[in-house]
Amino acid sequence: MLSGQALAMTLGQWIVLTGGGPRQPAPVAEATCQEVIVSQVRVHNFSVSLDGFGTGEGQSLDAPFGHAGTRLHEWFFPTRTFRAMQGQPGGSTGIEDAFASAWAPGIGAEIMGRGKFGPHRGPWPDQEWNGWWGDTPPFHTPVFVLTHHPRPSVQMNGGTTFDFLDASPAQALAQARQAAAGGDVRIGGGPSTIREFLAVGLIDYLHIVVVPIVLGRGERLWDGLEGLEDRFQIEAVNSPSGVTHVTLSRR
Repeated sequence: MLSGQALAMTLGQWIVLTGGGPRQPAPVAEATCQEVIVSQVRVHNFSVSLDGFGTGEGQSLDAPFGHAGTRLHEWFFPTRTFRAMQGQPGGSTGIEDAFASAWAPGIGAEIMGRGKFGPHRGPWPDQEWNGWWGDTPPFHTPVFVLTHHPRPSVQMNGGTTFDFLDASPAQALAQARQAAAGGDVRIGGGPSTIREFLAVGLIDYLHIVVVPIVLGRGERLWDGLEGLEDRFQIEAVNSPSGVTHVTLSRR
């Protein structure tokens, strides 16, 4: 069993694996005008329970996903992608790894909620907390943390910079796109952050992993999003591990 902080580093890393499906290249046209390709907003590897919870109740330093523990993410740990992130060889290369490995290509910036960054609420008790991931977070891009209590930016090893914004989804996305310099923007979670971006129509691609457990309490992903399916083309792939990978691509 992983310790709380090790688990958070692990799961923060796999959510970093969130991004979006590979964008198909635009057709080449013999035209004099130059086609402008707008970057995509993507979610990857975001796990939910059968009853729709993306995290459990009672987040703390030792329990970053509350009472859910590691149960939402057991599908990810055996993959080659996860083991490579831990500096370990081997790992599975089947369906799970095919989805897990799609998180990074093309990503230029991430937006995350404060709950993904850490367990603190309200004013920061101090500014020593720089996330669950140690001195070298796995993002390697600018990361924008949404909070009602902004603090100075923090530059980490490996190219990750944390910027703290009190901003609407649209405002945060505008800043992230500028920082991404043409790359896609990943929405890393948690559930409320993804839900807010979905509610205002700012997400182009989601990869959701439905895990066959019932949490009963925590934070739901889908509340208030009735009729969301009308906006997306939806596909589902069952895995031998028992999870179902659901992708939603904007129509």
